[in-house]
Amino acid sequence: MFECVVNIAEGRDQDVLDHLSAAAGASLRDRHADPWHHRSVFTLIDEPPALATAVRELASAAYERIDLRRHHGVHPRIGVVDVVPFVALDPARASEACALRDEMAEWLATRFDVPVFLYGPVGDGERTLPDIRRDAFARRGPDVGPPQPRPERGASAVGCRGLLVAWNVWLGEVTLAEARAIAHAVRGPAVRSLAFPVGESVQVSCNLIDPLRVGPSTVYDAVAAALPRSGVIERSELVGLAPRALLEREPRERWDELDLSPERTIEARTGL
Repeated sequence: MFECVVNIAEGRDQDVLDHLSAAAGASLRDRHADPWHHRSVFTLIDEPPALATAVRELASAAYERIDLRRHHGVHPRIGVVDVVPFVALDPARASEACALRDEMAEWLATRFDVPVFLYGPVGDGERTLPDIRRDAFARRGPDVGPPQPRPERGASAVGCRGLLVAWNVWLGEVTLAEARAIAHAVRGPAVRSLAFPVGESVQVSCNLIDPLRVGPSTVYDAVAAALPRSGVIERSELVGLAPRALLEREPRERWDELDLSPERTIEARTGL
């Protein structure tokens, strides 16, 4: 099976979110919506033909119902269908995930006239999502599609990558500047992190690139160690699903603290 974790620029309108979920159909295994980020993460898992169809239906519904010109949220974004990564749950099938990426990029560009940036293996090198966020349109043109985006749709980053875990830490009594310093302190080759204001709190938002080597407990403890004297960790938050192997790596007594549970694993949602 393959996973596609589609990031859509909508996190507040329940009717729109329900419409998008219905469009994704049976391939949808999880939906995580955040009003502060104004963003939702749709986790789709299936075999390639069904998965490709589900992603196309989800993207079509998103472009139908969402206008980027009216979008305001704390998370960086380049488009309505902002990020579309394909993941081979069997690493031996990684090349098939990249083939799904390339087919989806061409389809998005042709069907919706959207500039598309590829990430993952590209040519002889490796391009990351942060590379696209930093360079898109300024120092890097789209790989497929028009050279400039339509303002209501924006652009899209379509990738193929290994399994990662999106995981956040919510902080209290911490300024945004202090949270940014904490995000910088925990950032590294296995952890990508940013700091965002979220209501009365701040958040260190993390992508754990190698979660079986550097997992949530390691990052949680690093955040705790970097807190200013008055700061507290209010809670942590798993975004989407995690592999069962991650739970087996983490101490069971910390699962609640880390927002992990057997019911929110890829295996539990797919029967793998």
